[in-house]
Formats: sequence, structure tokens, C-alpha cells
Amino acid sequence: FVLCSKLDERNYVGVRVPHSSSAKKRMRQALRRRERNRAARTALRTTIKKVRTDPEGAGESEYRSAVRLLDRAARKGLIHKNAAARGKRRLGRLVATKS
Repeated sequence: FVLCSKLDERNYVGVRVPHSSSAKKRMRQALRRRERNRAARTALRTTIKKVRTDPEGAGESEYRSAVRLLDRAARKGLIHKNAAARGKRRLGRLVATKS
């Protein structure tokens, strides 16, 4: 079952389209959630990469924003809470050793 970013049924070519109204709604919800999760995951990775590439230049504000995004991602279910804790610990250790 391949999902397409188009929500209009006429634009699907070679894709299985749901028939019931509830399945159509679930597909619309899944598409919206996937886009939202993709944006949040990208922002999280970018912020973490900023801290990792320049730990002493990133400063406390970048580190705090990365920790905040990790906590939010764990709370929203984007990543597991232990993965967020592990990421915070690694970033904190990196910033502490470089500064």
C-alpha cells in the first residue's frame, strides 16, 4: 500500500485507494501526520548536528534547544523516551568535554 502526497483520488495512478469513508479519513490523517513527523524529525536532527559539529561554538542556547526538542519528540512519541535520554546524555557529555 503506497501513499501519495496528493489527497485527491483522481491523482492516484497505480496506487491502491481506500473505498470506505473511514479508510479515506485514516489515509488523510496518516499523510498529515507523516508530513508533521518528517518536519519535526528533520528539525531535531539539524539542531543535534549543529551542537555536534561545533560543541564549543554552539553554546548553552543551542544545547538547550536540542534538549528541548529531544524532550518534545519523546513526549509526542516521535522517538522513544530512552532514546531521548541517551541523546541528551551524549550531547551533554560532548558539550562538557569541549568547553
